[in-house]
Amino acid sequence: MTEQDGSNGSSKSPSLTSYEEALEALSSLIIRRTRADGTNFGDQFDVLFQYIKMLDLEEQISNMKIIHVAGTKGKGSTCTFTESILRNCGFRTGLFTSPHLIDIRERFRLNGIEICQEKFLAYFWWCYDRLKEKTDDNIPMPNYFRFLALLAFKIFAAEEVDVAIMEVGLGGKYDATNVVQAPIVCGITSLGYDHMEILGNTLGEIAGEKAGIFKDRIPAFTVTQPEEAMHVLEEKASKLNVPLQVAPPLDAKLLNGLTLGLEGEHQYLNAGLAIALCSTWLKRTGHLGDTNLERTDTLPEQFIKGLTSASLQGRAQIVTDTHFKSERSNELVFYLDGAHSPESMEVCARWFSLAIKENNPDQTLFHRQLDNPKSSHEIVKMQHGERGFQRKSTPILLFNCLTVRDPQLLLPRLMETCADHGVYFKKALFVPSLSVFNKVGSQASTTITDSKVDLSWQFDLQRVWENLMQGNKGKITDTVSEELKDGMEVSDSNCEHSAVFSSLPVAIKWLRDRSQQNQSVRFQVLVTGSLHLVGDVLKFVKK
Repeated sequence: MTEQDGSNGSSKSPSLTSYEEALEALSSLIIRRTRADGTNFGDQFDVLFQYIKMLDLEEQISNMKIIHVAGTKGKGSTCTFTESILRNCGFRTGLFTSPHLIDIRERFRLNGIEICQEKFLAYFWWCYDRLKEKTDDNIPMPNYFRFLALLAFKIFAAEEVDVAIMEVGLGGKYDATNVVQAPIVCGITSLGYDHMEILGNTLGEIAGEKAGIFKDRIPAFTVTQPEEAMHVLEEKASKLNVPLQVAPPLDAKLLNGLTLGLEGEHQYLNAGLAIALCSTWLKRTGHLGDTNLERTDTLPEQFIKGLTSASLQGRAQIVTDTHFKSERSNELVFYLDGAHSPESMEVCARWFSLAIKENNPDQTLFHRQLDNPKSSHEIVKMQHGERGFQRKSTPILLFNCLTVRDPQLLLPRLMETCADHGVYFKKALFVPSLSVFNKVGSQASTTITDSKVDLSWQFDLQRVWENLMQGNKGKITDTVSEELKDGMEVSDSNCEHSAVFSSLPVAIKWLRDRSQQNQSVRFQVLVTGSLHLVGDVLKFVKK
């Protein structure tokens, strides 16, 4: 198919580039969903098979060698490890993940690289125009995510990938990726409480939705799960004669002294699952070749290379702000992690606490409970005298989460885990989402001067934080640093331990101003609670 094939039937706007026009068309498919069950007219799961017929994708999908992955936490990481391993084994890979952080094309990766704009446009209009032509009131255009999943199948079929790794968007049973009838192998990552308004209120209900990707007699792997969730997975697997196995975490010794490409202790769990998925895929597709997978005391070289070279934006990612082109370094560092469930928040807090200590090897953090005044004096003495000049570490939280999340579950887990590691935030900054949910691309953001933005949710988050700080007052000996008190008039609500800003750009400008004015301080900003927030921060920092 050529790029011109996708141009018929699409009206061109002189004010938009062809790419922006595609994103405008994609934005028109965004709708609000409240329940993943197919009771809404035009939103039934079965209609997906009608779309596949319209796009002539039935045979192509049935011929694909697919790895299908669902779960609450670690889906993206597991899929990334899996893709990297098989690519390093010499296979042409296709990877479909969500959400994207900066550009929609991140969701479609060919051989580890996001699809180029030219190919994206060709395939986009090919699918969009055909669906526009063939849908009607009875079968309307697919919603945003369903269209993206269909587009992924089209891309991977046309590009003739050897393996397609498909990450479930939400749930499993009714997810658009679950049109796959005969995957080579399925994976279920760690399960926890997330999207409860859609998937159910218990771990059992959530596990039941995820197990919806199981297919008759198709092998499946999972990681160690809570008993309630594991019971449901085993029950669903038994009904479908699915050989379900628990993949052990990767033993770090098998990496021969190297480290995983993705940061965090939890990644050894995801890496172990990826190894099981890849091994099974190789066996079932007859591609074992020279790869020795029978030994448990060693890993094939290709597997090690895949695991250690894997990369994924927005998960345990450390980015130094380079806004000021100067010789100074590391004054403002962003620690980015899209954690948004209680369990992942705990993992994120543990990673952040260890990461900032690694980045400050010669100093003791001020933000901890001190046993006695003498130790406090010794720390100050060490900071300012005996070891010469050192920057003071100042941990700051930059947070937002969707209103469907419960901050009473997220924020305490974050604060308590950090406290267990001797890390206390000097200030928490709460901001509204920069991205809006009815636009994709350059139009999907509010402006710095948008004074109409509703901050009621951010004030709610701030109240939760301040109450937590009050409850932990006996443990925290530090007051807010002097360097954080300046410029607080730009915030909409400044409390003792937190502030609400009307927009992310204003908050980042405040952080940059503080960094520039206090060169003896290293500001270490944990950005978490939402992958949307992480993506928005990346856009700013990478400008």
